[in-house]
Amino acid sequence: QVQPVESGGGSVQTGGSLKLSCAASRVAVDGYCLGWFRQAPGKEREGVAAIDDLGYTDYADFVQGRFIISQDSAKNTLFLQMNSLKPEDAATYYCSGDCIEISDFVRAKGDTLKARGQGTLVTVSS
Repeated sequence: QVQPVESGGGSVQTGGSLKLSCAASRVAVDGYCLGWFRQAPGKEREGVAAIDDLGYTDYADFVQGRFIISQDSAKNTLFLQMNSLKPEDAATYYCSGDCIEISDFVRAKGDTLKARGQGTLVTVSS
């Protein structure tokens, strides 16, 4: 399995934006999907956003309307545009190809979400 490489994290102020990228991710094909999840210090992993092979997307309630997931199939790259960031969005973000249903992925918690790459750290100051 190709190891994903996440990038684009950084430190922003509340209300700021960041765009995360995940290289070497496979495209969402054949009924499977791709997603982003996150883990804050001392907290369990939680699904954030997912996109399927038809381009349908789903989001966790806590990012709905602020984050946008997309993919560049030609470059095998997955993106997460994060707007209106809040301090509670601070976490290490991971991309994942362990995704079958987008609705299940964004509601997943804990060890069901597997980190295959190093993740990218996002910090948000108030």
